[in-house]
Amino acid sequence: MQEHGIIIRGGEVIDGTGRLRFRADIAIDDDRIAAIGDLSEAVAETVIDAGGRIVAPGFIDVHTHDDRMLRDAGDMTPKVSQGVTTVVAGNCGISLAPLVMTDPPPEPLNLIGDHTSYTHPTFAAFVETLERAAPACNAALLVGHGTLRVATMDDTQRPASADEIAAMQEKVGEAMEAGAAGFSTGLEYPPARCCETSEVITLAAVAARYGGIYATHMRSYAEGARSSLEEAIAIGREAGLPLVVSHFHCHTNENPGICSEALGWYEKALAAGSDMVADAYPYEASSTSILPEFVERKTKALVTWSKSHPEMQGRYIHDIAEEWGVDITEAAGRLAPGGAIYFGRDEENVKRLMTHQGIIIGSDGIPLNPHPHPRLWGTFPRVLGHYARDLGLMEMEDAIHRMTGASAERFRLKDRGEVRQGAFADLVVFDPATIIDAATFMAPETPAAGIDHVLVNGVPVWSAQGHTGAAPGRVVGKRV
Repeated sequence: MQEHGIIIRGGEVIDGTGRLRFRADIAIDDDRIAAIGDLSEAVAETVIDAGGRIVAPGFIDVHTHDDRMLRDAGDMTPKVSQGVTTVVAGNCGISLAPLVMTDPPPEPLNLIGDHTSYTHPTFAAFVETLERAAPACNAALLVGHGTLRVATMDDTQRPASADEIAAMQEKVGEAMEAGAAGFSTGLEYPPARCCETSEVITLAAVAARYGGIYATHMRSYAEGARSSLEEAIAIGREAGLPLVVSHFHCHTNENPGICSEALGWYEKALAAGSDMVADAYPYEASSTSILPEFVERKTKALVTWSKSHPEMQGRYIHDIAEEWGVDITEAAGRLAPGGAIYFGRDEENVKRLMTHQGIIIGSDGIPLNPHPHPRLWGTFPRVLGHYARDLGLMEMEDAIHRMTGASAERFRLKDRGEVRQGAFADLVVFDPATIIDAATFMAPETPAAGIDHVLVNGVPVWSAQGHTGAAPGRVVGKRV
């Protein structure tokens, strides 16, 4: 009689490849899936009853700002409670390393911590910290362009010199050797706005030599969206590495149809052979720093935190401006540094993104916000419960493929994102009838419903009763 560490019995398996579900038992030994099929004759130390449930690969959150949560709050409850077993951190050009700071970090580096958070002079030091005190889920890490510029330049409001670019090249190489999965930019943000495209290509080319990927928050998601997308494609092509376009949703009040147009540009680029994938999240609002230019072009903005006026957390900026007797731009200036949730996206465009075959799923949540966007806790159950089941816009097999197998392929996460023999046992067991996000804009830190079990590297980390206390996560996506 075959003996295993864990057997998950009687579930419907959606394996992450996009193929139709099938009924099977799954056996786990150590950190790997040992067998799939009829295992009624096998025994195990632990048996999980998955009758009436779906067993899928653990979800891969491809767009996060979880750097500090991985390091300092490694239970990763906002993620594992919704079935996420791997997060990609260091997006939008913002990574905790390599950078040591004694002064407050500039926007948007303060989204992931104050100056006391930036204590890693090398990327290797950050990786070693995560390996020494492991988080509950896996982490693929990107090295951020904004962080590199702040670490290297005395003034980021100009193009980098040849010597500064050379110094940043060395830092990218060190990061890739230490375990980074790729390189990210936040070209819309102050630390990188003045950089030249050639600078980004030069740095991305270093990541390419190690087999890394390039993820970008583009220069513009509004009036300049088309040229920004063309620049991103050119960077990936010239540097020779796969491209991920971050949180792909374009919006202007003057052109409400720009998101549909942008999807057309995206599809044409794919048809022309661009090695590109975009990620998106399933909400009508975004979240980032309080910056006057962002406030000006959004419909509403809800303050998530403000260093100068903490009492304004949870209030809308236009109400604050009216109370203060100023316009919203001045109000934003007074509230900064801080964070806000920006409303102004169109639900019909969200639907288009959620059903598009070229879109993978990332939450873009910001854990440090005192009042976070609900996407931090609810992204993946919302896709499955609201868009797939309730609205019937896609099959769960398709949705799960684009949050598991397709994501693992893009980020080159070997043996993850699929339920198959020999793959790592990153698994989620959920109830297809009840899975749904429970976090709201007013109560954003609410765990999702319908998640029964979550396993990371073969270790249970979450059950219907809550967190198990285990922390079996690893730094994944290493290229060397």
